[in-house]
Amino acid sequence: DSLAVSRVLDDSAIMAGDFRIDEAGHMRFALFVRPDVGATRVGRVVQRICEIETYKTMSMLGFSRARELGSQIATIDRELTELISNMPGSAAQSEQTLASLLDVSARLEDILAQSSFRFGATGAYETLVHQRIGVLREDRFFGRQTFAEFMSRRFDPAMRTVRATERQLRSMAERGSRAADLLRTRVDVERSAQNQDLLASMDRRADLQLRLQRTVEGLSVVAISYYAVNLASYLAYPLTESAGIGKGATTAILTPVIILAVWLMVRRIRRALH
Repeated sequence: DSLAVSRVLDDSAIMAGDFRIDEAGHMRFALFVRPDVGATRVGRVVQRICEIETYKTMSMLGFSRARELGSQIATIDRELTELISNMPGSAAQSEQTLASLLDVSARLEDILAQSSFRFGATGAYETLVHQRIGVLREDRFFGRQTFAEFMSRRFDPAMRTVRATERQLRSMAERGSRAADLLRTRVDVERSAQNQDLLASMDRRADLQLRLQRTVEGLSVVAISYYAVNLASYLAYPLTESAGIGKGATTAILTPVIILAVWLMVRRIRRALH
């Protein structure tokens, strides 16, 4: 039953309407006023009726938007639930899940950005509809439903649907954001562990290279000293021979001195490089 009839403004008038669009595309309302009611008051009642219907129609745009988003929200909700259930997977799967979560979150934010204005306007128009009905101060007319009762049966459920859709969108966006934050933290921790393992491996390699370098330096000291002793011996033989010192004794005297000199030289070069 879509017919609503009520006494308004302390029984000054009776208004009626069935909220149905006729073949010409119009919606008809009837207003019966007492003879002593002035034209100004009648005009205000007519204005309130027009405002009620206008604001109701404008608020229903949000309901149309909510119905359009119904299937899309259901699909995204299934994707989000599946992604969250896959979060305990392996490290390689975590990065893929994180990318999918970010994609879902971006889609939800896009829907919210496109719908938030319409949903907000719907709430404002809903408030105006109930405000305009309240101003009329309705009383029941022979058991017929009032305009307020009609709105509570036909209009309010649509508005609750709009609010539920908006809450669901925001809840899904928050779920996606929280899940992405948790998964991002997990990926960061896993990457930190990998970096620590890599640094430990690099430290071991650096230590091995240092040991090898020291070994090479020791061998270099021996090789350089060997050739230096031979050269020094050839230079010193004529002098030591005239002094009565043999070849073996000359080599024995020069060897520790040259080894010490070469070692000091290599050490100084290494310090200069580091």
